[in-house]
Amino acid sequence: MSSSTVITCSISAVHSDIIETHILTRLDGPTLASTACVSSQLYSLITCDETLWTNICHSTWPSTNTPRLSHVISTFEKGPRSFFSDSFTNPDPTATATAAVATESASNHDSPSYLISAVDIYYRNKLMLSKIVETETVSGWYQCSPFRVDLLDPKDTVATRIPYPDTEEACQELAEDFTLSWILIDPTRRRAMNLSSNKPVSVQRHWLSGEVQVRFASMLSGGEQCGIVITCGRSQMHVREVSLQVEDTDGMHLSGKDSLVILQRALEGKRENNRRREEEGKRRYEHYLEMRRVRRERKLRTEWTLDMLFVAFGVFIFTSLGLFAFWR
Repeated sequence: MSSSTVITCSISAVHSDIIETHILTRLDGPTLASTACVSSQLYSLITCDETLWTNICHSTWPSTNTPRLSHVISTFEKGPRSFFSDSFTNPDPTATATAAVATESASNHDSPSYLISAVDIYYRNKLMLSKIVETETVSGWYQCSPFRVDLLDPKDTVATRIPYPDTEEACQELAEDFTLSWILIDPTRRRAMNLSSNKPVSVQRHWLSGEVQVRFASMLSGGEQCGIVITCGRSQMHVREVSLQVEDTDGMHLSGKDSLVILQRALEGKRENNRRREEEGKRRYEHYLEMRRVRRERKLRTEWTLDMLFVAFGVFIFTSLGLFAFWR
């Protein structure tokens, strides 16, 4: 009669150097966060290794691999781990902005003198463009002008081999090939957030110029929309513009002053799980467009009603004056 022996081994029996070198370095950020909940040993190894999280940030967002941004990330409460936690999530548009009043009242005293945008664009999982841009927020021009962050200079273009989408089906296929991350960083409050829907919410060809506009979007708790648009040329699908703007519920571009308050509120607000970020982003954008259409139609009906009342009043006054002159 044969007997078998079952040998069990816990994770604590594995040397920490092996775990750090051969296991943890193969995991992505969300998996690392989940693994840290397994045991106190793994929690200590994962949360105390700043190099591990720095490498995760660099592999997830190549734009963070610069001396300037590395210094900013090091000032976060828990360094790159806090930065990853902030940047991997999106603002929750369904959350009530409980800190909105406090944020607005403190905006003049604790506003950042500049914002940093870290942007990474992929086409078919290949990095196409990676860049950081700093935007000053204190000048009168910024405060009064429509808020807009341009990633490229007017004369710069990014050459690509992307085929031009001649049909609506080709536009839909193009939407599956693009991914974008736009991390907005407040270096004063040491907070960051990702304003991209990851996948495009729409791909459209301009009716006149033929330029292709690939739009990404993120909805905020006040009903505003952060819209990111990649504009590609007609003859060649070279990237000509990459811009970020904030729109209100009527689709009007907000000024730098108003946008800064809204963005600060989102930075301090609740975040949502992004497991279904792409589907939710597109659904919310379509809902935003529908609500904007309803408001526009309601406004047009109101204006038409007022016009009719003014016309009727004018006819009444003219008729009354005519009758008065006739019977006089």
